[in-house]
Amino acid sequence: MAAVSRRPEFCPVFSPICLMSCPLTAPDSAVLLVLLPGSAREAGYAARFCHLRQRLQPSVRVLAIDEASHPAVVRSFGPPELPACVLMRQGVELWRQPGLPSADALLALLADLPALPG
Repeated sequence: MAAVSRRPEFCPVFSPICLMSCPLTAPDSAVLLVLLPGSAREAGYAARFCHLRQRLQPSVRVLAIDEASHPAVVRSFGPPELPACVLMRQGVELWRQPGLPSADALLALLADLPALPG
């Protein structure tokens, strides 16, 4: 059997392709939506986002959604300020926070979350 080559790690934080480039996780895994302002490139969020992604995956799928590329998606969550994070599992919002959380805090939160029914 031939070895499968793995693409090098990269962090497409400010690209529309980010929504499709994240590795697939189990259907019941959590998804962290990182809602970013349109000025995210200049604000220096890339390094913090990449750190979150590296620490949380594969147990949490981390998606960046910037306001400049996807304004309707960001507005649909109604965040009072950006950046903001929304943690979801199976379409159910579990938690949200303004700003970017630490990976350690999110991992602790995930450990305390009850399993979803079904």
